[in-house]
Amino acid sequence: MEARILIYAPTGQDAPLAAKVLTMAAIDSHVCATLPDLAQALAQGAGAVLTVEEALAPGGLQLLRDHVARQSDWSDLPIILLTHNGADSPVVRQAVAGLGNLSLMERPVRTLTLITALHATLRARHKQYQVREATRRKDEFLASLGHELRNPLAPIRTSVSLLTHLYPDAAPVARIRDMVERQVRLLTRLVDDLLDVARITSGKITLQPQLASLAAVMSHAGELCQQAADAKRIHIAWQLPPSEVMLSADYARLVQIYANILSNAVKFTPQGGHVLVRAVADGCQLVVSIRDDGIGMDAETIPRVFRMFEQSNTVNGQFSSGLGIGLSLARQFAEMHGGSVDASSDGAGLGTEFTIRLPVLDHGGARDAVPLAQQAGSDGRKMQVLVVDDNQDAADSLAALLELDGFDARAVYDGVAALAAVDAQAPDMLILDLGMPGMDGYETARAIRQKPGAERILLLALTGWGQSDARRRTLESGFDHHLVKPVELEQIVRLACARRNREQVQAAR
Repeated sequence: MEARILIYAPTGQDAPLAAKVLTMAAIDSHVCATLPDLAQALAQGAGAVLTVEEALAPGGLQLLRDHVARQSDWSDLPIILLTHNGADSPVVRQAVAGLGNLSLMERPVRTLTLITALHATLRARHKQYQVREATRRKDEFLASLGHELRNPLAPIRTSVSLLTHLYPDAAPVARIRDMVERQVRLLTRLVDDLLDVARITSGKITLQPQLASLAAVMSHAGELCQQAADAKRIHIAWQLPPSEVMLSADYARLVQIYANILSNAVKFTPQGGHVLVRAVADGCQLVVSIRDDGIGMDAETIPRVFRMFEQSNTVNGQFSSGLGIGLSLARQFAEMHGGSVDASSDGAGLGTEFTIRLPVLDHGGARDAVPLAQQAGSDGRKMQVLVVDDNQDAADSLAALLELDGFDARAVYDGVAALAAVDAQAPDMLILDLGMPGMDGYETARAIRQKPGAERILLLALTGWGQSDARRRTLESGFDHHLVKPVELEQIVRLACARRNREQVQAAR
C-alpha cells in the first residue's frame, strides 16, 4: 500500500514546515512544488494529499478532480484541506462539491491535531486497500472456481448425451439421463450466476450485442425453465407478437433476464399453478410481463427481491433454494441494455407480475429459419474433427459423441500431440481446450494458424474460462469461436454446418 502523504502548498513556508512535522512523526511525505510535480506524484500513488486553500486556484482543484475521476470506484483519494475560514470561500465550496473524500481543517492547526488526523486517514486508507485486495482475491477465486467446476461438468453432460444416442428407447436410462441433465443445467446456471456477480461488482461485464429475435430468446428461456415447471405441473402460457420482433442486444444476457424471472415465477407458484408470459412491441419499446398466480408479495417485500443474495420463503413456507441473485442480475442486465425490470403484486397469495422493458430495434419482419446441414458434404465425406483436452474423459466423451452424430472425430490430450495430429492429417474442425499444462490452448492455436492451409480449419476454443479477457485472447490467438463448458452438442453442430454451408456456396461460385 502507498502510505506517503503528498504536500502541495506552492507559496510560503507551509509545505516545508508540514514536511518537517510529518518527518518527526515518522510519516512518509513528499513535497510537490508545482502542479506537474503533483500530477506525477499522484500517478505514482499516494495515501492522501495535504494542501491549502490558496493552492486550489488556479488549476489545483481541477487536477485533483481529474485524478479522483480516474480512480476506481473502490475508493476516493483522501484530501486534507487547510482553510482560513472553513467552507466560507467560493473555492472551498467548489472543493467540497467536487471532491469526494475531503476533510477541512481550519488554520492555524495544532501539530498534534494534524498528526492525529493524518494517522486516522492513513488507517482508513489501509482498510480500503485491504477491502480492495479481499475483493480482488474473491473475484479471482470465483473465476477459478467456475473454471474448475465447468471442467468436470463437460464430460458429465457429454456422457449423458451419449446415453441418449446409445439407448434411445430404454426408459430407465431416460429417467437417469433426465435427472443428470437437470442437475447439470442447475449447477451450470449457479456457476454462471456466481461469476456474473463477481464481474458486475468489478465492472468487468461488457455486453456483446448482436441481432436477436424475441422468439428465439423466449424459446431458449422456456427450455431452461420447462423441466422445473413440468415437475410441479405448472402450465406456462405464451402470448408473443404474431410478427417477429428484433433486438440489438446480447443474446445470452437476454435469455438470462427472462429465464431468471420465469424460473422465479415457477419456484414461487404452487403445484398445478399457472404462469403467463406476454410480450407486446410498443413503438420503440418491447414490454414483456411474466405473471404468476403464486404466493405474491406485500409492498415491503417488492424492493427487497432485487437485492443481491436476498432470499424469500417458498409456497410451503420453507427457505427457498438458489443463491438469491437471479432477480438482481436480471435487473442489472436489463439496465445495461437501456431497459428496466419492475415487480408488482396485489398482496400475499395473489400472485406477482414482473415487467421487463427493453428497446426494440425492429419488428414486423419475417423470421428466417436457420437450416442445419448434414455432417457429410456433397461428396459424401464426413467432417474431420480433432478434439484436444488434457482432461481425457472430456476429450474422449466429446469425440465419441461427435462420432455418433456423424463426424469423423479423434482425440489427443496436449498441444504437442495436437500439432503432430494436424501435420499428419489437417482436420476440418479443431476443438481445443485452453488451460492445458505445457503448451496451452492459446499457444497451440497460434502455432496451428501458422501452418500452410490452416486458415480453412474451424478452430473452436472449449474452456471453463468465460471472462471477457479470455474471449479477447482467443480471438487474438486465431480461434473462430469461444465456447464455455459444458457446451451443448447442437452449438458445435451449428457452427460446423454454418462453416460447411459457406464453403459449399463459395465453391459453387
